[in-house]
Amino acid sequence: MGRGKIEIKRIENANSRQVTFSKRRSGLLKKARELSVLCDAEVAVIVFSKSGKLFEYSSTGMKQTLSRYGNHQSSSASKAENLQEDCAEVDILKDQLSKLQEKHLQLQGKGLNPLTFKELQSLEQQLYHALITVRERKERLLTNQLEESRLKEQRAELENETLRRQVQELRSFLPSFTHYVPSYIKCFAIDPKNALINHDSKCSLQNTDSDTTLQLGLPGEAHDRRTNEGERESPSSDSVTTNTSSETAERGDQSSLANSPPEAKRQRFSV
Repeated sequence: MGRGKIEIKRIENANSRQVTFSKRRSGLLKKARELSVLCDAEVAVIVFSKSGKLFEYSSTGMKQTLSRYGNHQSSSASKAENLQEDCAEVDILKDQLSKLQEKHLQLQGKGLNPLTFKELQSLEQQLYHALITVRERKERLLTNQLEESRLKEQRAELENETLRRQVQELRSFLPSFTHYVPSYIKCFAIDPKNALINHDSKCSLQNTDSDTTLQLGLPGEAHDRRTNEGERESPSSDSVTTNTSSETAERGDQSSLANSPPEAKRQRFSV
């Protein structure tokens, strides 16, 4: 059977108390040694008996463990102090933030009820000075923009002047034309009066609507060249009229011979 649960309280009997102390002390030191070996931990145990006798155990040395403990205690105390200082600084910053928010609302014209007459006057002066500074900054920006626009205008005028001079120099190198030279090619149509006469089709003129030909060179020169070629190829008006009159006379003689009696034909042939 297992042992029953022991009530944790002071043992009244001195002999049993001493026996329990010795047993529990040896067990505690044993457990501390096992903990340091198994877990590679730095363990230190200090026990004082009722009579004042010291019992201790340290895995790395009692002085080293105690100095480390003291440093840890001082660092923890300094951390606690720093934490308290940080909390106080946070409280101060919160108060400043709330005041700044109230002032910002007052500058916007909100939350003016708790302000006194003097506070309202000071607020009005602050707004007036702020308005003056804003206007000065605005005028300064406008003047700067005007100066920049003037400089740009002067640069543009100089560039236009240089371009104008370059255009004049180019025009001085190019030849001058007396007649108008269009920028496109003209197509000249042949005059139907100057066309050749076809005798087989009863002296009927050939109808030509237009002759679109590509002429290289200036339009004025092409026109002059075309008129010269037309004069060379087409017959003169006098020759055309004489040929037509002679042909009509011959046809009239032939028709008269065909309609005259045979005696007249014989006389004419004899003649």
